[in-house]
Amino acid sequence: MEINEQIKLMAMRLRSLREDVDMSAAELAEKCGVTPDDIIRYESGESDIPMNFLCNAATALGVEPLELFAGDAPTMTNYWLVRKGKGPVIERQKAYKYQALAMGFKHAKASPFIVTVDPKMEETMHLNSHEGQEFNLVLKGTLLLNIGGKELILEPGDSIYFDALQPHGMRALNGEPARFFAIII
Repeated sequence: MEINEQIKLMAMRLRSLREDVDMSAAELAEKCGVTPDDIIRYESGESDIPMNFLCNAATALGVEPLELFAGDAPTMTNYWLVRKGKGPVIERQKAYKYQALAMGFKHAKASPFIVTVDPKMEETMHLNSHEGQEFNLVLKGTLLLNIGGKELILEPGDSIYFDALQPHGMRALNGEPARFFAIII
């Protein structure tokens, strides 16, 4: 998998913030529910960093997720407006593109994204899990969603709300990209 420059910058910010608060990799790993080896791999910049981990790490480090994603601290407290197609884009790997919809709002209680999944029929579906709950609403394309070993096919207009501790992953079907609205709570 080709690691892009955005991931390398996030890795650098992750390590710098962890060191700034004088937290060991083992301490951060325990707070985020991953292994110390995962932390070392994420901080190397040579591995994809799961979105759920970035949100958990931001909380553990006492910063807003935007500081890990973009190096900026959110400042808005009344509202945060994102015009169509203008939200900050986070590309963790070739298959997933996240358009952040609340990154500039200070102390946001939820993380809403528009997620675009490119079709990658040949690869094994990567499953992840994280604290909280998740809501997904399919906007375009067909999405295969695996939650806790159960495979579901979602079409435009279909939505699902689930316990995000359940291992979950998705894949675009029919050779077409799929786009969905996601809220991580």
